[in-house]
Amino acid sequence: MFNKKLKINAFLKKSLTVNQPEKGYRYAIDAVLLASRPRPKPGDTLIDLGTGCGIIALIVAHRYPGTRIHAVDIQPELVRFARQNVLSNGMSDRITVHEMDMRQLTPSMVDGPTDWIISNPPYHRANSGRINPNGQKALARHEINIDLCQLTKVSRRLLRTGGRFCTIYPAERIADLIYSLHDAGIEPKWLQIVHSRSGTEGKFVLLEAIKGSRPGLRVAAPLTIYAADGAYTAEVQKMMLPDPN
Repeated sequence: MFNKKLKINAFLKKSLTVNQPEKGYRYAIDAVLLASRPRPKPGDTLIDLGTGCGIIALIVAHRYPGTRIHAVDIQPELVRFARQNVLSNGMSDRITVHEMDMRQLTPSMVDGPTDWIISNPPYHRANSGRINPNGQKALARHEINIDLCQLTKVSRRLLRTGGRFCTIYPAERIADLIYSLHDAGIEPKWLQIVHSRSGTEGKFVLLEAIKGSRPGLRVAAPLTIYAADGAYTAEVQKMMLPDPN
């Protein structure tokens, strides 16, 4: 019965198979963009906060096999998908999926202070816009269970000094993101504006921050998702390869 709910997608030139709900929260291109950012060294640990079906953890584990990953989500159905994806892709020795509220996570649960945190968090304030009637989508998109300030505090507690935090966030909330990270002692160090198409306003920001670092933000050249013909740009297509470097 569980299998009837699956949508199977081949990814990274069919080197990964990712199952996700037919209905409910499903990953999109923002997860792919974010997964291209971390560059862990062999032996590093990484925590994926709000893992969903595990797509980001799976991509990072595939590209960096020496990395130990903890994937965390509070929604039981999505956790079931994530665990099945980890098992079916032969990554049970490298990825551990935790079903829990990330606010209850402690360093001792995830191999001590971590080297990397990656998160594609809820984007919208709880009291803004129409809340999706689908509970999965509502929790994934709106700050119902956790807000930005709580997320950065959790990240501060889990990161080692010098550890890195990576996220993708709506461009319209860039001030909130930078302020919250700075207030938590995780200094924004790299930022890239993401545009749907050339000539349009920025839609997202990709951001990397370092715990305990000095101020100093580098702004990269903009990233455009779609070319004029509607296909993904060469830069985005590269992010879908097994090795984007």
